[in-house]
Amino acid sequence: MLEIIDLRVHYNKVEAVKGISLRLEHSDFICLIGANGAGKTTTMRTISGLKKPTTGKINFLGEHIDGLPPERIARRGLILVPEGRRIFPFITVQENLMVGAYLINDKKAKTRRLEQIYERFPRLAERKNQQGGTLSGGEQQMLAFGRALMANPKLLMLDEPTLGLAPIMVEECMEFAVDTNKDGIPIILVEQNARLALSVSQRAYVMETGSITLEGDSHELVESEHVKKAYLGL
Repeated sequence: MLEIIDLRVHYNKVEAVKGISLRLEHSDFICLIGANGAGKTTTMRTISGLKKPTTGKINFLGEHIDGLPPERIARRGLILVPEGRRIFPFITVQENLMVGAYLINDKKAKTRRLEQIYERFPRLAERKNQQGGTLSGGEQQMLAFGRALMANPKLLMLDEPTLGLAPIMVEECMEFAVDTNKDGIPIILVEQNARLALSVSQRAYVMETGSITLEGDSHELVESEHVKKAYLGL
């Protein structure tokens, strides 16, 4: 479904991503773990078109998407929930959700999607006329998830969704990710909490200073001595 081949990304003269390759199949749930500055978010931004690659290929559903503008990549169904949520604080919850559906022309389809989002996130329904900026951090994360689902994604990328959230909301975020994957939507998760990411994903890639240094089944990487020492605090 998604294939990345020898991807390299620079910020001016600094190489942030150094020739990484990875694959994701239909219904997969993969995660990228690593320390701050490892290149995880840069990778996600490059896949979604927010950052142009220096070299390498990104194939999605049989098409080359490397270098395409973000709106054309989103139109193909590859949707990013960015780090920090990035909701619009001065418009209502419902208006935020409808932003996610801007690619859908069928009004009835938009209405059905909205009803599904409200069913999945009842708190958003209760607050649909509030400005997005008045929501708690956890509610804003729900809103970011809902906005992404409004776009009817074929692949969903979650960049640090639990950052700054209370433990109960962290649990809800991971339940959302797992349930969404069970519904048939493949997931790429970037998460600094390595233990959490490995517990919910099927396959993991460890990134260090722009390179993938380790990859494998998540339950196997939990037992890796390197992962235990570097990321699990054991």
